Amino acid sequence: MKAVVIGLGDISAVHLAAIAAIPGTVLAAGCDTDKRRQEVLPQGASFFTDYREMLSAVKPDVVHICLPHYLHYPVARDTAEAGYNIFAEKPLAMDYKEGLEYAALEKAAGVKICICLQNRRNPSSEKLMEILAGGEFGAVTGVRGLVAWKRGKAYYEAKPWRGIMAQAGGGNMINQALHTLDLIQYFARSPIKDVKGSISQILDYDIEVEDTASASIRFESGISGLFNGSNANSRDVPAEIEVSCEKAVFTIRYQTLYQRIEGEESILVRDRSPSAGKSVYGNSHQKLIAQFYHVLETGQGEYIHPQDALPVTWLIDAIRQSSESGKTVVFQRRSAD
Repeated sequence: MKAVVIGLGDISAVHLAAIAAIPGTVLAAGCDTDKRRQEVLPQGASFFTDYREMLSAVKPDVVHICLPHYLHYPVARDTAEAGYNIFAEKPLAMDYKEGLEYAALEKAAGVKICICLQNRRNPSSEKLMEILAGGEFGAVTGVRGLVAWKRGKAYYEAKPWRGIMAQAGGGNMINQALHTLDLIQYFARSPIKDVKGSISQILDYDIEVEDTASASIRFESGISGLFNGSNANSRDVPAEIEVSCEKAVFTIRYQTLYQRIEGEESILVRDRSPSAGKSVYGNSHQKLIAQFYHVLETGQGEYIHPQDALPVTWLIDAIRQSSESGKTVVFQRRSAD
């Protein structure tokens, strides 16, 4: 398997480590417009500043896209139309409309595309989904997600695109809290009905994107969801997810899944997979990448399609729209959903 990486910024380190850990895989090349970034590549990997030139020269089996948000879909479209399989960082797209176009790429181009919603592959997430699917503890009645991270002014000054709406597509929701928002709807196991939300800037950073957001989410099954996220905390705290069922409450906090029944709490599983980056990223990049490579090699297995990332893409859009209008936003199904 020959892999290449487009974009050699912060998150690429996680991908480079994951690729290196997969037997029978070689990192053939990396690409970045900043020539200084070639230093992050291992010996033997070629460096390019033009991704189209790299694809033509290397003809890889899989292309990792680790770029600023506004480049995700355009580069994925070029890559897919050229006939190459893709492993792409989140977010899926800048907004839901673009996400629908992205979701159509796989079938139209005849390639495989995996979106990096890696926290679905955390042992705690997988165990919780297994429990919920089994139904032993009754129906889900509520889902709650909390993200309290710290992003100082220097974070936006180091890479100004992060604070520009036209390049980032948002702030806390699309960048720091996206995985938590995704897991809220994932664990609900029900289509979203509507959302009422609010976004704000409580930090004086002179940026265009939100640093804080909250939302009430209702699902078609009757489940209630609550989301709170902010970059104004004093430190990065691992995201917390709580799922209430009729007979038990399950909570993921500090990479551990807890079960609480009649006030008695017990530990079910801990996320012990190695992390190549910050622990708050979630530790399952390598697991998801390895699963996708297995599918490419054998044609068997599952991965996270662009289609699977559409609900959270809509949710982020809807919370913003609700905040701007002051009204509840109702989900309206599109042809690609």
